[in-house]
Amino acid sequence: MVHSTWELASKANSVLRRKECCDRVVRSLNQYITIPIQGKLLQTDLFKTLIAMAVNHSSIHSIGKCLTHIPCETSVRYHLKKLKIDDLEQINSSILSHYVSTVLKKGLSYQFAIDYTHDCYYGKTVEENESYIIRNKLKKSTTEFHSYITLYVTTRNHQFTLAVFPIRQGQSKVHYLAQCLDVIKNLGLQIEVLCLDREFYSKKVFLFLEECSTPFIIPVRRHSKQMKILLKGSKFRFGTYIMKNKPINISLKIAIVVKYLMGKGGKKGEHNLGYVYHGLKWNPEKIHNAYRSRFSIESSYRMRNQVKPKTSSRNPVIRYLFTIISFLLKNIWLVLLWTYFSPLKRGLKTINRRVFRFEIFTFLVWEFIKHNYKCICSIVPFNRPIK
Repeated sequence: MVHSTWELASKANSVLRRKECCDRVVRSLNQYITIPIQGKLLQTDLFKTLIAMAVNHSSIHSIGKCLTHIPCETSVRYHLKKLKIDDLEQINSSILSHYVSTVLKKGLSYQFAIDYTHDCYYGKTVEENESYIIRNKLKKSTTEFHSYITLYVTTRNHQFTLAVFPIRQGQSKVHYLAQCLDVIKNLGLQIEVLCLDREFYSKKVFLFLEECSTPFIIPVRRHSKQMKILLKGSKFRFGTYIMKNKPINISLKIAIVVKYLMGKGGKKGEHNLGYVYHGLKWNPEKIHNAYRSRFSIESSYRMRNQVKPKTSSRNPVIRYLFTIISFLLKNIWLVLLWTYFSPLKRGLKTINRRVFRFEIFTFLVWEFIKHNYKCICSIVPFNRPIK
């Protein structure tokens, strides 16, 4: 029944099979990562094991209890330790965007978002991971995290993660912004607007983005009397805010939108939302709506968490590789949507997500790996049941 639906949706009258779903993920990894391996073990077998861990949401130890023909746990850990985090940082964007170029066209403008994501860490801090453990607000009973900064396209139906970088202690926000802007430039894409959250609200960030002539939107912080006065009113409007900071003060353009609470949360009256902006000739409402599209990144995080391999490793390299794979799976799914489930029609090209949901994609990947690496179908009990 599922196949017949795909045949109707496929513009090439072909069927999307489980092998292609898995092969695209494997090729994206195999193209850019090289692990020196001796013996009969193939690098693709290692990658398929990691992909199986992701779609089955399991660990290196537990996946070996499900599949019989995959590399053993010791072998997987041994070969993963050969990877270096600096090498992964250099190639992560190439891995994530391997097939994305078929959808995102060079020279065109897109809306982007840069954001932080934090993975909880419950282990000990040792010399190996000390510089990668970030302290933050309490979340799920811990204040220690492996944190990453992600570059994401927020334009409708083009929501790809183009880069993910591990955060090191002592590195400035401007450093990571520069890395993300380099990725956009290397892919040949143009920035319609760059949306950042309040964590980037700082003088250094404003000056850097203005120097790079990058159009951006950042929500304001209500931390001063001047800002609180500015955010009182009942009309959509523009304003100017002077950020006082040594050695110089900087002038910020503020777009202000008014939202009426209408009893939501037991509150009434109006609420003013302010955004620092630069390089845009939009009205306040358009600036507000453009920033709202940034929240699509949250759905990307939810999908990524569904296919994040489990690990308790202290090795930041292994954790970083697992993070790349989890974001890659979502990217490949979206590419397949554009390839097979984009109806032929006049006007803008669209996709039909309801026909091929992310859960179906991960299920097909798992079914292919399970078929090729032989899933355990029975187990010998200690005691025979009494008849």
